Amino acid sequence: MRAALIVVLIVAALAGVAWTQRLELLLWAAPKLLDWRQPVAPNEPVRWPAGPDKAAVPPAERPPNVVVILADDMGFNDVSFFNGGAADGSIRTPNIDRIAREGVVFENGYAANAVCAPSRASILTGRYSTRFGFEYTPAFKVGATIAEWTNAGQPEALRAVVDRDQLDALPPMRDLGMPPEEETVAERLKAVGYQTAHIGKWHLGGAEGMRPEHQGFDDSLYMAGMSYLPPDSPEVVNARIPDTIDRMVWASMQYAAQFNGSHSFEPDGYLTDWYTDEALDFIEVNRHRPFFLYLAHWGIHNPLQALKSDYDALAHIEDHPLRVYAAMIVALDRSVGRVLDQLEALGLDENTLVVFTSDNGGAGYLGLDDVNAPYRGWKLTHFEGGTHVPFFMRWPARIEAGTRFEAPVDHIDLMPTVVAAAGGTLPEDRVIDGVDLLPWVRGEREGVPHETLFWRQGYLQTVQHRGLKLITEGRTGQRWLFDLSADPTEQRNLAAARPGDVEALEALLAQHNAEQAAPRWPGVIQIPVMIDKTTQDPWAPGDEIAFFPN
Repeated sequence: MRAALIVVLIVAALAGVAWTQRLELLLWAAPKLLDWRQPVAPNEPVRWPAGPDKAAVPPAERPPNVVVILADDMGFNDVSFFNGGAADGSIRTPNIDRIAREGVVFENGYAANAVCAPSRASILTGRYSTRFGFEYTPAFKVGATIAEWTNAGQPEALRAVVDRDQLDALPPMRDLGMPPEEETVAERLKAVGYQTAHIGKWHLGGAEGMRPEHQGFDDSLYMAGMSYLPPDSPEVVNARIPDTIDRMVWASMQYAAQFNGSHSFEPDGYLTDWYTDEALDFIEVNRHRPFFLYLAHWGIHNPLQALKSDYDALAHIEDHPLRVYAAMIVALDRSVGRVLDQLEALGLDENTLVVFTSDNGGAGYLGLDDVNAPYRGWKLTHFEGGTHVPFFMRWPARIEAGTRFEAPVDHIDLMPTVVAAAGGTLPEDRVIDGVDLLPWVRGEREGVPHETLFWRQGYLQTVQHRGLKLITEGRTGQRWLFDLSADPTEQRNLAAARPGDVEALEALLAQHNAEQAAPRWPGVIQIPVMIDKTTQDPWAPGDEIAFFPN
């Protein structure tokens, strides 16, 4: 009897320790379970199908090549064109800046959403993603549990709220994506003779019909993991952030890629550089025909992992996470430069439309204060820091160098702009929310491309109309009204002083919502985000918070 009691007490004690350490056990076990369920083979060479040996017509006489370079979570202040230096002010992005200098700068360029996947859906379709129910970002189910357990010790105002019933019923992440019947820019360009390729992040579904090779891309080098290099590689420098989302990413990481739906295999080198190597190969073998390259970088999204050589070159930056982040910016800018140099070397430079933008603003959970300066807010918020992004186009044959465009434009405009440039047509059986921007850029049309723009993520909803911007956060009932023409950095909330404007903008938002589809899957988590502080800063009563539903 005594022995049995001792066993019971030991088991109870171990169970108590396991429960107390449940988060650390989950973070330890999750990547091991992932490796077991989704094994990754050694690197395999990527074989891009060869194009013609010679051109039927000179590059200048055929439709333009198109290269869309999409950064991930790049803040407005991470590009030196706007500020003279990124990171601590010492980092230049000369190649990204070159696109801006030699083309058009959209001074008020907006991401279609404050989070990645819906923005990407809008970039590819020219539509608000809520028109087809792509309202929430697909995520691993374990991430919500990690968020809930990580935030348990936070002040109540900062605790994530998880809907366990909805979470339990949520389909696997690969089944959460864009409906196959949506038509992408790749499909429209493929119809007029373009060779199309996707490289990098997709995040629009992994099930049959949703993948890039099912959505108009002849070839897809698909990001199947979230590591830039294995964390124990001697060539990488890591920086872990004590934050919920950063822990979620580290727990879900693999160093993996797929080509045209193949099994997973390891990339060959630092991810940003490897994607660029493959982009150059694609351009090389297709130099004699029109092509569309969607280079969707993972950089500079966390995990913070920099190539050691880039990190070592920035010894003047003392803060370790900032130094890693800055090195990641350097790698991304190097990628842009290599693509531009390749186009020039092959004689394709003059008649290639190059677009550079970011899927949303910089993330507050990195703990880096100035990534979105001068704007307030972060990724996951509808303040300008979450949606006001770098947005440049360069096409020497058609866009005058040094063009500055002030009117608001949006990611929804990329698809119709690219399709028009390529001589294609837009689908006639659905609403296309974006417009071809080039007639405005070239001064051939008067007025502005958009009187009104919308953003929606569950109960976080925003409308911008003729310079007035209303942010509504339905969980707490908060309203923020800003006059961006007089207050572009959103310092003065006018909601209480101008109720008539609030009512008018809410009516526009209601009309827009009536045209949108129901979400294809439910939101399962509500994450509080401090507007003016990073997650590494202490919360204090009076700090403004908006909940982000996903």
